[in-house]
Amino acid sequence: MAQNPRRSTAVLEVGGMRSASQQNVVTAVLGRRPGVLEVSANPVSHTATVVFDPELTSSAELTGWVRDCGFHCAGRQVPAHICDPMAEPDRPTGRTPAPPTAHDVMGHGGDEGSSMAAMVADMRNRFLVAVLFSIPIVLWSPMGSHMFGLDLPVPFAVREDIWALVLSLPVIFYSCTIFFDGAIRALRARTLDMMVLVAVAVGAGWGYSLVITVTGGGEVFYEAATVLASFVLLGHWFEMRARGGANDAIRTLLDLAPPKAVVLREGESVEVPTAEVVAGDLLLVRPGAKIAVDGLVEEGDSEVDESMVTGESLPVHKTVGSAVIGATINVNGTLRVRATKVGADTALAQIVELVQQAQNSKAPGQKLADRAAFWLVFVALIGGGLTLASWLLFSDRPFSTAMLFAITVIVVTCPDALGLATPTAIMVGTGLGAKRGVLFRNALALEASARIEVVVMDKTGTLTKGEPEVTDMVIGGSGLSEAEILRLVAAVERESEHPLAGAIVRHARENGTPDIAATRFENVPGHGAIAEVEGHRVVVGNRRLLDREGVDPGALASARDTLAATGHTAVLVAVDGVAAAVIGIADAPRETSADAVAALRELGVEVVMLTGDNHATAARIARAMGIDTVVAEVLPGDKAAEIARLQAGGRKVAMVGDGVNDAPALARADLGIAIGAGTDVAIEAADVVLMRSDPLDVAAALRIGRGTLRKMRQNLAWAVGYNTIALPIATGVFEPTFGLILRPEIAALSMSGSSLIVAVNALALKRLRLPAPTPARGHLAAESATSTVEKRTSAMGLGHS
Repeated sequence: MAQNPRRSTAVLEVGGMRSASQQNVVTAVLGRRPGVLEVSANPVSHTATVVFDPELTSSAELTGWVRDCGFHCAGRQVPAHICDPMAEPDRPTGRTPAPPTAHDVMGHGGDEGSSMAAMVADMRNRFLVAVLFSIPIVLWSPMGSHMFGLDLPVPFAVREDIWALVLSLPVIFYSCTIFFDGAIRALRARTLDMMVLVAVAVGAGWGYSLVITVTGGGEVFYEAATVLASFVLLGHWFEMRARGGANDAIRTLLDLAPPKAVVLREGESVEVPTAEVVAGDLLLVRPGAKIAVDGLVEEGDSEVDESMVTGESLPVHKTVGSAVIGATINVNGTLRVRATKVGADTALAQIVELVQQAQNSKAPGQKLADRAAFWLVFVALIGGGLTLASWLLFSDRPFSTAMLFAITVIVVTCPDALGLATPTAIMVGTGLGAKRGVLFRNALALEASARIEVVVMDKTGTLTKGEPEVTDMVIGGSGLSEAEILRLVAAVERESEHPLAGAIVRHARENGTPDIAATRFENVPGHGAIAEVEGHRVVVGNRRLLDREGVDPGALASARDTLAATGHTAVLVAVDGVAAAVIGIADAPRETSADAVAALRELGVEVVMLTGDNHATAARIARAMGIDTVVAEVLPGDKAAEIARLQAGGRKVAMVGDGVNDAPALARADLGIAIGAGTDVAIEAADVVLMRSDPLDVAAALRIGRGTLRKMRQNLAWAVGYNTIALPIATGVFEPTFGLILRPEIAALSMSGSSLIVAVNALALKRLRLPAPTPARGHLAAESATSTVEKRTSAMGLGHS
């Protein structure tokens, strides 16, 4: 999607989000700032995508505002540069400052992974301190005496409550500071989140006990406050570890980029950080080394493994003038590469950018859940107060019992699981797609792919390879073998520039036919070509050319008519005045097209082929692929109308295409899917891009969408159902009749367990079975994929437009 001059995008690293609900703090703070148009924070990836008016604000101001609300932040404007007001300004060096490398997409040098690891370690340490001091508090408390039958003497002959107070201090003033700090951030941002609930619950329990200890009368429950904190911290620790696993795809992509590059300066090779490479630098790439940035080969000859970017497993031959992609591996020869795209403009960085923005986008269900989370916190606080008042007014229970019920209500209503319900599933789903080369633009595309009932596939370039290929060869009565005829015809066609001639030459090369020279070559426009090869007069062309040469096709005429009737182009061959063969040439199906149709049928999806070709050609391709519904001879401008006709029945329709004339249909469909080797316009109009140009990935995209939507629904159902069931129990309404109560500690454990279950359930999506990846399809296919990487990524709105 092209960047609007008044609409820029920044992806900010927002470090320090220790709970899912803290995304609301970031959204609230940034959403109220002038010039900010849209904010979408993701607590799983610790990033936020901000759309803003560059005339009213900047990426530097955005990072400052995030820091104002208590989070550490770094960011990058798309597609310009890292904007970090705390960084030192560039010193004059006579060189253009380098844009960031792919490692910088998540912040400085890929800090996201390390900051998450640090946060997990910090949460673990806080939990260990809390549980270490909670154990003796419980052992010396009335609850410990009741549960374990212990009657331990209090050390130093102090009162039990004073001893519990002393032991609770490290828990409150170290382990629980993240809750109090988070609550302050949320209140300053004029919002409510889970940190407010935990801070109120722990603070109220501990503060009440402190007052009782000071005044010297009544029951205290330091053990409830500290064990509550321990269980919440334990849940956060495990939950954060699970959240870290959800972002594996981004980290895997980031790790592809090499940290160093060898640059030739004044004839000397100098190793520099990849971030310092600028466009125009000449890079030395030795065998086995990764290519640091996108560029053009100026010297050398080698094979390059591009599987990590294009999905093609066979190495691609590179020579002078060939384009190379950053993060790919030079296999054997030494190359000198002129850098053309660096930092944020490289194909890898742009792919990472697209995946990030898709992961940060919100599904409709999550937007509703985010709004509900605020009100759920509000209801929890009000509910806690009403529970306290109800027990005091309508029962004869002591204040301590009413307080315990109130704290339990506050804890059990925590919306953390609701906040994690869909972001974690979206993270895993988009990451799973990125590893397969299926790039979703946003969560809406992911969700739409789950509801598709009809897939309409363009023929040329989508189901077929989009280039002519020899499919049949029928031999006549010349006495020559197929190999001999092919050798003679190929010698003639090497002198021609016609696309059909190129197909015959490629077929001969693939069959190991030796090259021989042709003489006295004559091109006959609109008819074919004539030449002498090894003393034979060889005529290659259509029926009119043979008639001109006085050659009777004989029995080959019926073979020619049969091929023409099935959508082939029939090329007649005569040798020394005798009809020798007829060669059938057609746009051949991709190797995986039939498998793709079968995989879609397995999903219960109807497949329709849409093409402007004649009915005979369309029917031949459809039969080969197992497609029953064919719409042929459709004018380019009518493709969108055909999509609308299918939608009129209320069905959800996806369109798969690659050409300019497919763009209106891609935009009209409920889900537009662009084959990666397609045109810029087609890719720009699509919701999903298949990087590998493999139709089998259409089925993979729909499976990922269905799996992700299923996990989102499961998570939302669990989060809502948990609160619905737990809240009445927490208020104590079942205690008088059934004796059923829920202590704050158990409420904290169940609340944390709920968040953990949601995260782990989303991670289970990684086990989703996708259609088997296609085998390598040869040098030409890989070369084709390589030549289109830049337009694939730039047309998706990732590079300059």
